This record gives sequence, structure tokens and C-alpha cells, in this order.
Amino acid sequence: MALLVEVALRGASRRSSEAADGVEELRQLAESAGFSSAGQIVARRDRPDPAMYLGRGKVEQIREQLHESGSTVVIVDAALSPVQQRNLERELGVAVLDRTSLILDIFAQRAQSREGKLQVELARLQHLSTRLVRGWTHLERQRGGIGLRAGPGEKQIELDRRMIGQRVKQLRERLRTLDSQRRTQRKARRRRDAFCVSLVGYTNAGKSTLFNALTRSSAFCADQLFATLDTTSRRCFVAPDVPLVLSDTVGFIRDLPHALIDAFKATLDEAAQADLLVHVVDASVASREAQMDAVDGVLQEIGAADVPRCIVFNKIDLAQRSAAVERAACGRIDAVWVSARSGNGLELLRGALAQRAKERTAEQTAAEHTAEQTAQEPQPAPERSEPPTLIGPTP
Repeated sequence: MALLVEVALRGASRRSSEAADGVEELRQLAESAGFSSAGQIVARRDRPDPAMYLGRGKVEQIREQLHESGSTVVIVDAALSPVQQRNLERELGVAVLDRTSLILDIFAQRAQSREGKLQVELARLQHLSTRLVRGWTHLERQRGGIGLRAGPGEKQIELDRRMIGQRVKQLRERLRTLDSQRRTQRKARRRRDAFCVSLVGYTNAGKSTLFNALTRSSAFCADQLFATLDTTSRRCFVAPDVPLVLSDTVGFIRDLPHALIDAFKATLDEAAQADLLVHVVDASVASREAQMDAVDGVLQEIGAADVPRCIVFNKIDLAQRSAAVERAACGRIDAVWVSARSGNGLELLRGALAQRAKERTAEQTAAEHTAEQTAQEPQPAPERSEPPTLIGPTP
């Protein structure tokens, strides 16, 4: 049982509908991590308290509700500093998880592949290294040297920090090896002239369901946050003579921990190197604009902001919308409204993907033709320089 605490800072510009979606998102995160909700408390503050993030009165309210509900965990929807987390645990007498710890815990449970497990372990160790002080109360130094006059040795916290640093170094080396293998696979797809498309979007927007519908695959998908962590790539038929490879990537979320973005750099690089990003948006939620902004922020951070993009508004059956396309002034399809579950609008999406692939092929053909013409043009002969005239007495 966990007591959920949603923090609303008055300086943050969030509409009431977005705030309600934030409370529901926190509940889904808790359930995804294996906690059942014992109640929710909304804390409103002008600014975070340096000592406990929450005010003294709100902490007292949380303590009373903990006693009534019998909860053993408090989940705060904010990024707490190590000091704030330690002080809250001392005041409340129960474990306190912030948003970063909760997301890391979900990732640790969902990681299936070897690469995914290594990436999650790296992110958790990086997060833990800033919170080692929470695990020790004595922190005595070990005795160093030989004999009675030996000086003080390492503190326990220094020993732990060094061991974590060594493990982080090992994990980075292994991930570099896996990244090299991924680059080799990507080069092989380039040699086959395959048009590479990556699905990106907010978590639980329906990316995996759309991936299965387009590729006729059976990748795991569920109505839960972060159901997919590992990148999956499959060939996808959209039109004759249009080779296309579709990749399903990890979902994004508001305030995604930076340690996760850094650890999943190799996996997220699949999106940065794609020919086209298909941004899947849940059309049935009121906060879809805020979710799109959160995805744009992560794409900016991983260097994928300039990759061409097509927006897919999914779940039109829940939004009570019909399948449709939105075109730019040049006639290119920029957005498609579909339902991945029912299949409504998928043919429109296939047409949009085929259009983008053919545009890319035409651009490559034109570039190659220009390069051939440049190579065939006769190069001007270099000008011959006259021998220097010597000025001096005639012999």
C-alpha cells in the first residue's frame, strides 16, 4: 500500500485538466511498480521547501493518513534531493520514493533483454551514487596501514562510491560493445536502401499496438506505462517496391530522469538515426499537447529534433473521431488520425509512409545524378606558371 502525494507548484502553468491527468498518471506509475493506492494527497506550494520539499503542515497530514491507512510507502510526484528524501523518511518513519526512483523501479522490473538490463542497472547506480549517505549512520573509517600507528583508511561511503564507480565503468564498456553491434545492423539496413522509420511518443500512447498492426507482429503490448523498453525492428509493407523497416522504441514521459536518457542513449539513438519519426499521440487525453511537448523535449536532448516527423493521433475510437489526414501546403501528409486497435485509418497511414519513402528515394536519386554530372564535367587545366625572371648583372 502506498500513499500518493501530487505536488502542484503555483508557478507552474498547468490547466486543471492537465493536473487531473497528472494525478491519474501518478496512480498508473504506482500500479506499474506494483503498489496499490491507499489514497492521494494534493500539496500546493509557491516553491519547494529546501528541507522536505513539502511544508510542515502537509507532512503532519501525511503522517495522520499513513496511520489511518496503514501504508508503508509514500510516493511523491517530484524529484527530491537526497537531503529532502532523507528528512521526509525520518519525519514519516516510512520509505519515501520520488518520481525518479519510481520510474527507475518500473524500468528495472520491465527490462527483458541483456542490453535493457545493463542500461537500467547503469541508470540506477548513477542515481544511487548521489544517495549513499542515506544507507549509513556511522560512516567510520576503516583502519589503514600496518601496525598501531596506522592512519585512518577509507570511509565506508568512500568504499561504496569507489565500488559503484568501478561497476559503472564495466557497464559502460559492455554497452559500448552492444552499441557497436547496433551500428553494424543499422549499416546493413542502409546498404539495402531500406527506409527506416521509428515510432516515438508518450508512454501508453499505443506505439506497440500500432507496431503490431503495421508489421503483423506479436510484440508485447499492454494498457500500462512502459510496457516496452527494448527496441524492436521489423520489415513493414506499405506499398510495392518500398522497402521499409519500422522500429518500436521506449516510451517517453514527463520529467523523464536524465540518468535514464543517458543510460538509454544507444537505444534512443535508433530514433536519432531514422529517416522518419512517427510521433504517436494519444488523441483521447486532454493533456495531449503537454505530452507532445514532453516528447519534443526528449527528442531535442538526444539530437533527434531535426529528423523529419509525421504525427499519428491514435485511439480515435476513444476520442470519437473519424480517420483523416492533415496535409501541408505542399500536399505532403503531416498528420494521420487512426485507431491501431480497430485498424481504422491504417491504410491512410501506410499511404503517408509510402509517400515519405518515395520522396526520400527521389531526393537520393537527384543527389546521385548531380554528383555524377559534377564528376563528368571536364576540370579546367591548371595554369602554367612562368619561370621567374632573374634580375641582376649580365654575365
